[in-house]
Amino acid sequence: MLTYFFQMAKSLVIVESPAKAKTINKYLGSDFTVMASIGHIKDLPTKDLGVDVDNNFEPHYEVIPDTKKRNNKKVVTELKKAAKTSEAIYLAADPDREGEAICQHLAEEIVPKKPAVPVFRVMFNEITKNAIQEAFKEPKQVNQNLVDAQQARRVLDRLVGYKVSPILWKTIGGKLSAGRVQTVAVRLVVEREREIEAFVQTEYWSLVANLSAALPPKFDAKLNKIDGLTVKYGKFDEDLKPTEAHIRNAEEANAIAAEVERESFVVESVATKERRRNATPPFITSKLQQEAARKFGFSVKKTMSTAQRLYEGIELGAEGAVGLITYMRTDSTRISDAAMQEVRGFVGGNYGERYLPAKPNFYKSKKDAQDAHEAIRPTDVNRTPESLANKLGPDELKLYRLIWQRFVASQMTPAVFDQTTIDIRAGRFRFRAAGSVQKFDGFLKIYQEGRDEKPADDDDEDEEKNLPLVKQGESLTLNELKTNQHFTDPPARYSEATLVKALEENGIGRPSTYAAIMTTIQDREYVEKIEGRFHPTPLGTTVNDLLIESFDDIFNAKYTAGMEEQLDEIEDGKLDWRDALRGFYGKFSKDLENAAETIKGKKKMSIPTGEICDRDGGRMVIKFGRFGQFLACENYPECKNTREVGARKEENDPAAMGDRDRAEEVPPCELCGREMALKKGRFGSFYGCTGYPECKNIRKIAKGEQKPAPPPEILDEKCPKDGANLVKRHGRFGEFTSCSNYPKCDYVKRDVVEGVSCPKDGGEIAVKKSRRGKVFYGCVNYPKCDAVFWDRPVNGSCPKCSMPFLLEKTTKKDGTIRYCQNEECDYKMSVDNVNVTSGDKTGSSLAA
Repeated sequence: MLTYFFQMAKSLVIVESPAKAKTINKYLGSDFTVMASIGHIKDLPTKDLGVDVDNNFEPHYEVIPDTKKRNNKKVVTELKKAAKTSEAIYLAADPDREGEAICQHLAEEIVPKKPAVPVFRVMFNEITKNAIQEAFKEPKQVNQNLVDAQQARRVLDRLVGYKVSPILWKTIGGKLSAGRVQTVAVRLVVEREREIEAFVQTEYWSLVANLSAALPPKFDAKLNKIDGLTVKYGKFDEDLKPTEAHIRNAEEANAIAAEVERESFVVESVATKERRRNATPPFITSKLQQEAARKFGFSVKKTMSTAQRLYEGIELGAEGAVGLITYMRTDSTRISDAAMQEVRGFVGGNYGERYLPAKPNFYKSKKDAQDAHEAIRPTDVNRTPESLANKLGPDELKLYRLIWQRFVASQMTPAVFDQTTIDIRAGRFRFRAAGSVQKFDGFLKIYQEGRDEKPADDDDEDEEKNLPLVKQGESLTLNELKTNQHFTDPPARYSEATLVKALEENGIGRPSTYAAIMTTIQDREYVEKIEGRFHPTPLGTTVNDLLIESFDDIFNAKYTAGMEEQLDEIEDGKLDWRDALRGFYGKFSKDLENAAETIKGKKKMSIPTGEICDRDGGRMVIKFGRFGQFLACENYPECKNTREVGARKEENDPAAMGDRDRAEEVPPCELCGREMALKKGRFGSFYGCTGYPECKNIRKIAKGEQKPAPPPEILDEKCPKDGANLVKRHGRFGEFTSCSNYPKCDYVKRDVVEGVSCPKDGGEIAVKKSRRGKVFYGCVNYPKCDAVFWDRPVNGSCPKCSMPFLLEKTTKKDGTIRYCQNEECDYKMSVDNVNVTSGDKTGSSLAA
């Protein structure tokens, strides 16, 4: 809905969301009206390309059509109406490319030409009183470079999607789609899966000696060198350098152990040094997404939607809506001078001078970062997570606490460790023990960054490990020597956190696109998440291979990153957006021609699966029909066996396994005794008889908590049309009885009102239900006869005008009454005791 706050405002302010509008409103005076555009109001058309390639890539935008969820035309109409009566218009969308494009389209669409109304662009990185008021003191104009960068990205994405997707339709089927950036993300997942499939596990062994010195405690030392060669754990033979060695098997490990046990252990050297671990910078978007995934298991989408609420404003009682964090789509680690001063004051005042660096900590942003933005931080560091515990939801509090802790920690002193390394000689072998003791916690007092996968043999240098005080030349006692077997691990599949990290490291996408990428590749069923890890689906692998065959130079990480750099250059005013598109399209159009030639004459591809057809033993393959994917026998048309594609997650999901088990126990067809198979149609999944088309019996599948519809029940009663048995069924509007030979016989037994005939054609009056489930009464000869009554007809003529029957209804005021169906007759009577079917009645007349 559109959001109004003042009726007599002089200036109009337009933002994207009602929540943002509500928060901003309280910081502006009564001279302003704040309204929301609900995101973009214009876009490229949905039914055609919308880009004139031959006319210098001229885009053709249109007002976004209405949908069930959004009445966009009404929004635009009301914005136009408000703009006509405004003295000035302030466009206040988010401070990024998308926000700038929204402002440009608003300026084009809603600003009146006559009389001319001044239009300004205001931007702020946080929704606070000071930030809002400062932005309105120095309003700007829409930044055309930002608009051009967004427009170039939008046109690029449209060209790729509109030109490449038909190739998928022709070669695979269905309404598959390709995306410029999403395809590269899928490629990363597919290539990682192939690395895992090609991985050859390698055995290796380690030796650990448990030793005692003159002083406690006992400690472990790991075999580090053999004859001067450094022992490397988990490496292939071909990867070893001339200065390295590894222990391949149990025989080698046991032989070394036997030799080591005969040697004396002597301390060769002891080194202790102080190590400092510096604080981590405040969050940028990608790092926030990764850390929220590691610590809370949040999806990228959940992290961004939660951050959006914290940014746009949370109700804090008497204070009203308050923006709690700065803008959450950023790749800059910069913070404002005011924020720096505030956080340093907070650290010094709450943790003491030891935790406050002598000078502020500054962090380098990556080379292509947009430093006009700040890092993600709390708008007021004095709003501690504890002070908001009763005002935020659980997810909001978790994310706010994470942002607050990381920001405060970023301006604290380093943690200090004493790190000791002891090298021990045992004949031709060298063992090493490393220990670390924290001397000062520094920023770790409030925050420690999470970690992704840690190799099994990786020693954490920050792990607390006490070692005894020893001297060079001191003899040590061997308590135990352990030989441990290990195996190399394949590369880990991507989680959302590690995939975002990979995209960021490869320069693919930007802070505003990571969440959309994660959502899109799953919605298109190109990848699926199993136990938090991305697996490519058979469809995703097939689509990936097909696209890479013809578009390898477009759908690769290096080229996609290069396009992102060009978009940044457009934003900086260094490159014309049309020149960037010309460079892209020259390469792209050649690929399209080659792809069209490659697929000529090819049959539609089927995606192989490991499932076997239960009719002829053939292999089941995935095909695409009007309603999406389905499994079919590869021997079609000789074998026409089909069924719904089973989700791979069932293998690891007990709940899904339960659903599959229930499906396997489906009773046979009630009409012919054949098996019922899971199928998919326009209205979702259902069970259909495998005897189709001879038997067209179907059975609905309950959704959610609905009770499953009972199976059809064969009755002894015969059909009056063809003599077959009647069947009691359950349809969209409840129970009904029809012929078992449907659709050859269309007889449906009607629940008719006895003794009452249609006043128009003499047909029976049947009880019916509307789409919304409301009971009404209509002629059985519909649509030839359109007689319909919302109240129940009852046998018995009107004593006043002789109409053949009355209508009966019950109201709270009058109770049950009968009245004449003739609108010109005012006969009405109260019913004390009525036999509806016979029409016998006693009652008192209410007629005037």
